[in-house]
Amino acid sequence: MSSFNHYQTLDIHPQATAQEIKQAYRRLAKRFHPDSQTETSNVEKIVEINGAYEVLSDPQRRRFYDQQLFNLQFSSKRRTRQQRNEAAQKQYQRQRRRSYNADIHLEDWLQQVYKPVNRLIIPILKSLNTQINQLAADPFDDELIADFQTYLENCRHDLNQAQITFRSQPNPSPVAGVAASLYYCLNQLGDGIDELERFTLNYDEHYLHTGQELFRIATSLRHDAQDAIKHIND
Repeated sequence: MSSFNHYQTLDIHPQATAQEIKQAYRRLAKRFHPDSQTETSNVEKIVEINGAYEVLSDPQRRRFYDQQLFNLQFSSKRRTRQQRNEAAQKQYQRQRRRSYNADIHLEDWLQQVYKPVNRLIIPILKSLNTQINQLAADPFDDELIADFQTYLENCRHDLNQAQITFRSQPNPSPVAGVAASLYYCLNQLGDGIDELERFTLNYDEHYLHTGQELFRIATSLRHDAQDAIKHIND
């Protein structure tokens, strides 16, 4: 069967009557016939018109042609549906892969960054009051100061490890708020250790109090990160 549509060739509706088919043929034959001596004369076009009329003017051949045309259109629609279904399935699979990869990235970040960082900084935050209470027995005692300095050195070491771990991989977008709270927590903790170290050099209690306040802020930021994680898991 030709690739073109006879109804389109004659510029008529598929439900056209025999009279309408004849009228359309006469109109087009007059326009495109090579003997018309007009600018629109076209041998190839008149061949197409004659072929279309030959089929559509014969009731039996027209019925057969209509059935073929229907089968082609049905097959085309079925292929289109299949293509749409395949495209939708591929899109769904891509979305599932992206979702799966995002879940894996999130789980990796929680296991390899968030939890290790917390394990390093929680002992620092919770031990400060105990250390200050021990130092309060005699802030000018060399042995107590030395012990407090050793404690701060250990804090600095653990904080450095926490900062390295935090920077080891980018955070997933769902935990951007968590990462921000944790980042500021580490910064406040570092500033707090700096202030406490200054106290051991000049015994100015201003640095001691400032260091405690910065530790308190760091603790609050860690709690903010913890609460945000709970909301994500919920």
